[in-house]
Amino acid sequence: MASTDTLEDNTAFATKNAASFPILADTAQQASAAYGVLNASGTAGRVTFYIDPTGKIVRIDRQINPQTAGADLLVALQKLGVPLR
Repeated sequence: MASTDTLEDNTAFATKNAASFPILADTAQQASAAYGVLNASGTAGRVTFYIDPTGKIVRIDRQINPQTAGADLLVALQKLGVPLR
C-alpha cells in the first residue's frame, strides 16, 4: 500500500487497523506520480496494481470500494491463480 500521508499518519493507520503489510509513506508523491495515480489535490487515488514476481503489472483495478476492497482483492488473486494460504 502507498499513501501520500505522512509517516506518522500511516503508522497510526497501520496500528489502528493491525495492518500486517508494509505501507509506503509517499510524501514526495514520486511513486504515486510514477504509477499515474496522483490526483490534482496531491493525494493518491485508490487503485490496486497486481504485480507478478517478475515485476510485470498483470492487472489494474481502478474501481475500488473501500467497503469490499479486501474481499475483492482475494477474488482477483484467485482469478490470477495466486495460491492463497
